[in-house]
Amino acid sequence: MVTTKSIAHAYPWDLVGDPAAAERIAGLGVDAVALAASYHTVRAATPLHPRHRLVDARHAALYLPVREEVWRGRGLVPAGPSWVDGADPYGAASAALRAAGLPVHAWTVLTHSSRLGDQRPDLTVRTAFGDRYPYALCTSAPDVVEYAHTLVSEVVELGAPDGVVLEACGPLGFFHGGHHEKTDGTDWTPVQQALLSLCFCAACRDRCTAAGIDVEELGGRVRAAVDTGAAGVEEALGADLAARVSQIRTGAVRDLRTLLVGRVRELAPGTRVALHATADPWATGPFATVAPAVDADVDVLVASCWPGPEVSVPAIRALRALAARDTVVAGYLLALPPRPADGEELLKEALHYVEAGATEFHLYHAGLASQRRLDALRLLVAGLREHLDG
Repeated sequence: MVTTKSIAHAYPWDLVGDPAAAERIAGLGVDAVALAASYHTVRAATPLHPRHRLVDARHAALYLPVREEVWRGRGLVPAGPSWVDGADPYGAASAALRAAGLPVHAWTVLTHSSRLGDQRPDLTVRTAFGDRYPYALCTSAPDVVEYAHTLVSEVVELGAPDGVVLEACGPLGFFHGGHHEKTDGTDWTPVQQALLSLCFCAACRDRCTAAGIDVEELGGRVRAAVDTGAAGVEEALGADLAARVSQIRTGAVRDLRTLLVGRVRELAPGTRVALHATADPWATGPFATVAPAVDADVDVLVASCWPGPEVSVPAIRALRALAARDTVVAGYLLALPPRPADGEELLKEALHYVEAGATEFHLYHAGLASQRRLDALRLLVAGLREHLDG
């Protein structure tokens, strides 16, 4: 497999209608592009596009054709986008990038969909207090697993990508960062947020009951601990119960991961598979837990570096400890505010992650960045290549 050191992220609308976009991205010196094939709601700037300066993607969408014969009768069906031209915007953008000499990896967001969550609230994450997270499809639900399996199958078959990047390959939880977020004033700790991310939907309750867990007792412990400020989930639930709950949660995510990676291997054995991941067993969100073991034929585990070196260096080391020897550990590096438009500063940060074990970088974001930030990205990519080759 070709060695990859840097991958730029982009949306289809960054390229559709802009004949200069593909060459502009290729000019960064990156080895490939992660192009959104399935993505959630977003309001995105397009600072260098000749026809628009903003795209309002009003709901989660599949940017490949939504084939009626494939999705008919299924519990969850994606929608296509109305805010980008063409019946196959992913295909058009992918063709432009390949014409510029860039391999294309299908950036596929799985369980983050407010549209589908609104349609099927019974399939979303439900807290111990009964609150629903409509943006968070729960991976314990068979319909959600079927949706993710069909989605990945369609991305691979229709998109024919050189690689697949799986994001949200597990349930989202409390932390969402959604529009008009008004939750910071609670001062909830990461432990409280983890407790508020434990799911009590019907499928999760069934899994717990089958494992011999009293769901009502579990819910009571969670509710009490959210308000008393436990130092850890294990303290909140008790070590034995926490271990059993963790096994159920990580097992559901592992099953989905194994299923989807296996499907990619079945359809396109040579396709590179990257997974947004964390070693934290209680994590929810775009970077799904791979604890206690990856148990899937993944080529790349991608760690979020958005929090900065203090948090991200330990996260990379923890992933490296779980990864197989030949599995690449990559850093997901932010080149947008609050990071400076300064290639030397970005490189300085990235080298902390190289020291921790990252040998590849996924760069966010080639379409959202101003010209100054693209110039900084170009310097970063050149510097990374020098250090990684050395």
